[in-house]
Formats: sequence, C-alpha cells, structure tokens
Amino acid sequence: MRKKRTGLRVLMALAAVILLCAAGCAVYLGDFYRADDTALAAMAGTDGVRVEDGGDCVAFIPEESVAGMIFYPGGKVQPEAYAPLMQACAQHGILCVLMRMPGNLAVLAPNAADGVRAMYPQADSWYMAGHSLGGAMAANYAREHADEFDGLVLLAAYSTGDISASGLRALSLYGENDGVMNRESYEKYRANLPEDFTETVIAGGNHAQFGAYGEQDGDGAAAIPGGEQIACAAEEIARFIEQ
Repeated sequence: MRKKRTGLRVLMALAAVILLCAAGCAVYLGDFYRADDTALAAMAGTDGVRVEDGGDCVAFIPEESVAGMIFYPGGKVQPEAYAPLMQACAQHGILCVLMRMPGNLAVLAPNAADGVRAMYPQADSWYMAGHSLGGAMAANYAREHADEFDGLVLLAAYSTGDISASGLRALSLYGENDGVMNRESYEKYRANLPEDFTETVIAGGNHAQFGAYGEQDGDGAAAIPGGEQIACAAEEIARFIEQ
C-alpha cells in the first residue's frame, strides 16, 4: 500500500508539472504582436494586386510577376502584420507568399516553404525572405535548398549558417534605430553571407516598422513613419531583385 501511495503521488506530481508546462506554453504563445488596422486593410486586394488566402499562406499576386518571394514573419508576430510590405513589393511586380507559422514562430515550421514555388509557376525566379527570427529561419531554408532559389532577403536578421559559397545573392536591410537586432551577432555572422552581399541601412528606421504591429519591446524609436520604412524596404528589395 505504501508503494502504491508513493507511485500515485509521483504520478500526480508529474501530471501537475505537465499541466503547468502546458499552461505556460499557452500563455507564451498567446502573447504575440498583433497586426494593426493598416495591416488588416492591406489583406484586401488592390488594383494590380490580387490576394489569395490559402490558409497556411497568403499570396499577393501582381498582374505580371518578375520574381517570387517566400516570406517568413518575425517571431511572435501575427503574419498579417507584414501585409503592407507584401502589397508594396507586389506593386513592384514581386509575387509574395506570406507564410503562417504555428504559434507565430518560424522555428516550429522551418520547412513551411516546401511546395510553395510549384503553386505559383508564373514566377521564374524565387527568393527566400524573412524578418528577425523569420529571417534567420528563411536563411537556413535557403541554405538547404540553394539550387531552388536565386537569393535571400534578410530584414533585421542574419544567417547563422554559411551560405557564402552557395551561389545565392543576398540583401541585408535593417533600420538605423533598431534596438532589437543583436548587433554583435550580426557582425559575427556577416561572413556567412556572400562576399558581395548588398547591405542597406534605412535612415530613421527601427526593428518593428518592417511590419505593422505597433511598438516592440526593446526597440529604438523610429524617426520616420512606418509606411515610409515599408516603402523604402520594398524599393530596395525590388532594386535588388531587378539586378
């Protein structure tokens, strides 16, 4: 009887630990940055850009596509927050596919881009892209599928894997007042990018304004409006792809 009671106490303790962990995960995943009204409005189609919501992803399709871009959102950011950036890029002729991630974390679905290119054959060349943590995961995917892509676009992010000899072109964009991106890590992993990668610092920009989800903890204050930073980023991405 004593052994049974001991075993029961152990099981009850394990169950309590599991419940606490589950509750903690639910709280953690439920606390994320939500898309603002501007972003939600950008989810609708506009003149020249058709929006297709496929559930796991949302495509922003221009009338004529010069290239395709698969985008991984930042960690704990609602994907729809990047709709204004996707719309702006699509206005430049880039077919953009915005991925939705479980728990709003790209680390939980690193291979979310699998099969996306085949869904949109109108784009001849493809680029992986992402913001912050999503950028790091996009870089890993591009490194593992280098023969399928022409390049990589990093927004306030860096590649922890070496793609310097992959044949991929790379663009790195970040805001002058970014207070979230770890600058030491950015410099540490700089050598992982091709030697001739393109780097652009957006004057007055910060970390959060690549999306439309409000202020982010630890970020620097932006000196330009969010719409201006998004427009600048879209222009730089289009210039990079057109090269």
